Amino acid sequence: MKILDTAITVNELKQLAQNTFGNLIKAVVDIDRGLVAVDAELHSDLEALLLEQGSEQNSLWGINFYPEVEGDDFLEFDSMINMRPSQGNKSRGVDSAEIRGKIIEIVNKWIKR
Repeated sequence: MKILDTAITVNELKQLAQNTFGNLIKAVVDIDRGLVAVDAELHSDLEALLLEQGSEQNSLWGINFYPEVEGDDFLEFDSMINMRPSQGNKSRGVDSAEIRGKIIEIVNKWIKR
């Protein structure tokens, strides 16, 4: 489990995936600080790591990477930590197109495809 401090490649994600789910890497993105935490069995563990490092709860969103898949399906917006009715997000996805856009922008900075 770590917060990325340098960009990583899809091949590096594939290696990380082998240690857990095989074809999937869970990640949490801090949309205000532009950070990505990866490599845990639960999004909530990554969320806790970012909170310990100064992130704010309402800025954290859970996603999944599928490093074997190309195109739009490489990234999935699906996590229990995303269920926040108080913020207008009533699903495990990310309902706001603006927030999804921020997540994609941050992911593109940290993951080299």
